[in-house]
Amino acid sequence: MKNIILIGFMGVGKGTIAREIIKNYSYMAIDTDDLIESMDNRKIKTIFLKEGEDYFRKLEKDVSLWLEKSVKNTLISTGGGFYKVENLKKIGTVVLLDSPFDKIIERIKEHPNAKAKLKKRPLLSDMKAAKDLYKLRRPEYLEVADIIIDVSDKSAKECAKEILKKVKR
Repeated sequence: MKNIILIGFMGVGKGTIAREIIKNYSYMAIDTDDLIESMDNRKIKTIFLKEGEDYFRKLEKDVSLWLEKSVKNTLISTGGGFYKVENLKKIGTVVLLDSPFDKIIERIKEHPNAKAKLKKRPLLSDMKAAKDLYKLRRPEYLEVADIIIDVSDKSAKECAKEILKKVKR
């Protein structure tokens, strides 16, 4: 079994769906943003503010190289821009969690901890810029994905089942 890599725009539910899979299907899981925070000993928001996006993307590249060499049979949830790493396909099967931008924002705002969820995503501080970024990234997500899961109006449990069914084919 190869690694399963969850990609998609920030706030689409990668972490939530990953937790659903590990809770019910006995998978090991890691999150690239958590790895970066551990590696740099700072929160992503702080890394962006103090060092900028280029430095953050270098950390993503370092994590991707480690994943390729060291991680097998694992569910990997990623940050919104991780899909751009050059070795993505060497790490595992790429699963795009897809949803319209407005549904993603609605989902975040309906979450009980919405304020904190928005605060931890520096790129969502300007909604027009975030929507422009979504429009730029979505075709790129579609291009790199091995499997596409429409997560709109589905529970995490439904998405988890669909992912595992399609990955096992």
